Amino acid sequence: MNFGAFEFESLFKSDNYIIEDVKTIGVFQPKRWSTTFGKALTRNIVEAKIIHTSNGLTIPLKRYASAKEIQVIEFAGLQGYNERSELLKSLLIELIPKMQQCKIKRIDVCNDYSNIPNRIIKKLCTSGREPFKFKNTTYYKTAKEKKSNSIIDIKRYNKQIKEKLHLPMERLEFVFKGAYFKDITLEELNKKNLNRMEKTIFKFSGINSKIIPIS
Repeated sequence: MNFGAFEFESLFKSDNYIIEDVKTIGVFQPKRWSTTFGKALTRNIVEAKIIHTSNGLTIPLKRYASAKEIQVIEFAGLQGYNERSELLKSLLIELIPKMQQCKIKRIDVCNDYSNIPNRIIKKLCTSGREPFKFKNTTYYKTAKEKKSNSIIDIKRYNKQIKEKLHLPMERLEFVFKGAYFKDITLEELNKKNLNRMEKTIFKFSGINSKIIPIS
């Protein structure tokens, strides 16, 4: 889940947190970003910081060129199978009451299978989407979307390899982006919004999902 606000840093001004500058005026350490999060610091990120928590979590805090006044915080890995995911959920639950006026920038809905059923893959491909593989991830995109889409991404990857699990697991992920939510706040996110997401998932994949908010 990603959230946007004018000044997120105010939530982390205590002894429980340290904010490390990675890309700001006079500071540029892209290797720190890639080492910490396993991905490059892209050009559209004009400011980047790492929030270090007292229990060992590292959380990215960014500003994008498209909206420099907004800081975006990313809670990636909430649906993992490790201790970090549990700690991240606990932190998010603790912060939710203070984040009610933050804008929804992204919500990922994950479906895990030992093997994704063929009927789901067939439905994805017959709903106007074609598979496009990049590294270890297969994306399902329409011809118009090409490489980017500000509304929704659909992708699958091997979760067993990513998290070094003992049992085989594939993940099908629906990434709902900021344009999908049309600038709503966390406070405004309600059952109607969740039902719309469930209907979108069913439309593209035939999966009957039940989205339960983290609280």
